[in-house]
Amino acid sequence: MRRRATYVTHPSRAVDPADIQVRPKQLLLGGLKAAREERLTYGLEELPAELAHHLRQCHELHMRWAPERPYNTTAPFLSRSSPGLHVQYTPLNETQPDRLCDLLHRLFGKHLKCDSPNATFISPPLISERFAQMSSLQYYSGLPSLKYLVAYIYRTSCAPDDLQCLHTVSLLNIADSVDADYDSISHALTFTVLWSKQPPVFYDPIGDFTTLDAWNLDVQAKGDDRVEVGILSAGKATEPSDLQLSGFLTVVGEDDRPKATLFSFPSRHHSLNQEQSREQKYAVSFDRPTGLHPTLRISFPSASSLVEPADKPADSVCALQTYLTLPSYIFADKYAFLSNDPLFQNSHHLGQLHSIAGETDLEAPDYVVQKWGSTMLLSIQTPNNHTLGGTGTKSSSRESWDITIPLHLRYLNPNNNGTSEVDVPWPIVFWACTADDGTKFPVNPFDRTQLGFDGLFGPRTMFYHLDPAPNAASAGRLVERISIPVLNLEATSSWSIEMLTVVAIALGFLWVLVKLMPALWPRPATDKDASGSKKKQ
Repeated sequence: MRRRATYVTHPSRAVDPADIQVRPKQLLLGGLKAAREERLTYGLEELPAELAHHLRQCHELHMRWAPERPYNTTAPFLSRSSPGLHVQYTPLNETQPDRLCDLLHRLFGKHLKCDSPNATFISPPLISERFAQMSSLQYYSGLPSLKYLVAYIYRTSCAPDDLQCLHTVSLLNIADSVDADYDSISHALTFTVLWSKQPPVFYDPIGDFTTLDAWNLDVQAKGDDRVEVGILSAGKATEPSDLQLSGFLTVVGEDDRPKATLFSFPSRHHSLNQEQSREQKYAVSFDRPTGLHPTLRISFPSASSLVEPADKPADSVCALQTYLTLPSYIFADKYAFLSNDPLFQNSHHLGQLHSIAGETDLEAPDYVVQKWGSTMLLSIQTPNNHTLGGTGTKSSSRESWDITIPLHLRYLNPNNNGTSEVDVPWPIVFWACTADDGTKFPVNPFDRTQLGFDGLFGPRTMFYHLDPAPNAASAGRLVERISIPVLNLEATSSWSIEMLTVVAIALGFLWVLVKLMPALWPRPATDKDASGSKKKQ
């Protein structure tokens, strides 16, 4: 097993290397306030037999999870995805019996809508050559917590009396992102967990004390495990496409003291500067009442704030984009967006539809839809490229700026209440900018790919992510709950609906026959008609 623990502090909280205690096979440091990333790499022989068996059937498997609560990003952990579980998957071969859904049910719960990859997953139209041959199938499910995954790891990896293991695994409950990556070339599973800040309460079962709002590091290397610890701070890079980190690196069990380091690397994911980040936060809501044709609204505080990233490369071309993840019960009419109607686009402040994939059948009710749902990538019109009514008059910079996306709801199973409540994850919003000519983005130490939207862009695209800002109506969640009207079984029954439908069809058929009778059975000629024809002759 290889472990890489990275702690990124604010530059004002830089760590004194004298405070880092390096002992044989151990590193100690107390009271550290920082973002934390743990990356663990396992060979198949180190994994539970059941998990290893499922992974051997995969060519590539990438799982991404994000929580419903908001969190702040910090360099180099800057990418975002919609709340829930995202899976990118390529089978080892197309003829094998595929039981990936069995694995997902064991790891994340039986409630996941997943029958088999062929039936439930969708095929995204990947554009980037970097990703086009890597993951051919995509899956999503809402997943508010990782309690099932925590229980699975407890059961398969922790001894009942191993308090350190139990405590470490319990930290997954407050993680801000969890990734798992496997490929059949390396035969290795990489498990990556991010906490954007220190936990409010941290309990150390070994030392038996509680520390408030800080990490207490007690990192140990056991056996042949390689453990690397980085305590770093982000700095200003010289190139717009780069991120820079400095601080101290220690290989536990090999180094006798922390080693100073300074390095930079190209990154596809970036954040806006502090001022722009504050001014370009967005909120998501649905216009009320939603009915069966809800309108999703993305709101920005002001029109004047929606300008391109200040830190982008000098000659970069940028466009504001939104990427929607839509469960099966809600979908977009792709024909309305593919029309590229200027009146439609201007009225909703939308630009071109770049991609739509998944279940977009306009008529199918949700209970017959097998696919998990659909995704779509849309450009957003900004005040700088939008005119009102085609007159060329720019919108007022003091006004808020709202984007509206018309969607449709599917018919759900009937119940005794007449309504069903469903959750719709917030879309992510970002600036997509071109990098300088010649810029390449090799895999960097903190690279995060297979996010769904990144494969829809070319290899020289940089992403500047906007921060979501839920309001009181969203209860602090990055998920919108809406009510869908359904058939009320207490007011009527499915049998009566079926009978009324049959009667309506029968009456309609009879009406059509009555109207067709004059054409099918011409009336016989009368004496008056015959005499009239003789006079004409």
